[in-house]
Amino acid sequence: MKRSNSSQNWLRRHFNDHYVQAAQKAGYRSRAVYKLLEVQEKDRIIRPGQVVVDLGAAPGSWSQIAAPIVGKSGTVIAMDILPMDPINDVNFIVGDFTDQEVYDQLLGTLNGREVDLVLSDIAPNMSGMKAVDQPKAMYLAELALDFAKTTLKPDGDFFTKLFQGEGSDEYLRVLRQSFTKVIIRKPKASRPKSCEVYMLAKGFIGERTVKDGEGR
Repeated sequence: MKRSNSSQNWLRRHFNDHYVQAAQKAGYRSRAVYKLLEVQEKDRIIRPGQVVVDLGAAPGSWSQIAAPIVGKSGTVIAMDILPMDPINDVNFIVGDFTDQEVYDQLLGTLNGREVDLVLSDIAPNMSGMKAVDQPKAMYLAELALDFAKTTLKPDGDFFTKLFQGEGSDEYLRVLRQSFTKVIIRKPKASRPKSCEVYMLAKGFIGERTVKDGEGR
């Protein structure tokens, strides 16, 4: 099937992208790795010995960064509905993290350990129509926050993608109620024309949500 002009233009921009080329040269699985690396350099959100859960992890570039930092004393658990090639020292759970069965797999993998950090780079498949895309993106961001509230230990951190637009101000307000500090980051690798930003919520203070089936 012949590609449309818009598809051809996107592919041309993608493969000419500095971060795409750098990721390929360095052996990273996607350009998104540089968003996390910039924030890691500024804020040191991943530390040795931590338990880290990476939501929407595929193809796995963020887990590639997290695993060597947490080291053998830490744990990285990647979760996605899409399959992902194995990464050394990363536990991968395939499935929807909102499903009870998948959540139970997480609890089994944690084996009683509390989560220090939840990462989320989840985004919907974009149609290009903001009236359609923004509600989908906010829904996913809300699911990720709900997940963080069920798993984070007191004073744990949450780092998530957010698209600025309808619903994002309210989301920020809720974050500030649940964490001691919220920082908005726009990494250089985030395309300038995109309304994508990243929220770094530090110091979980909200009451931990107990999910059905937990603690049985």
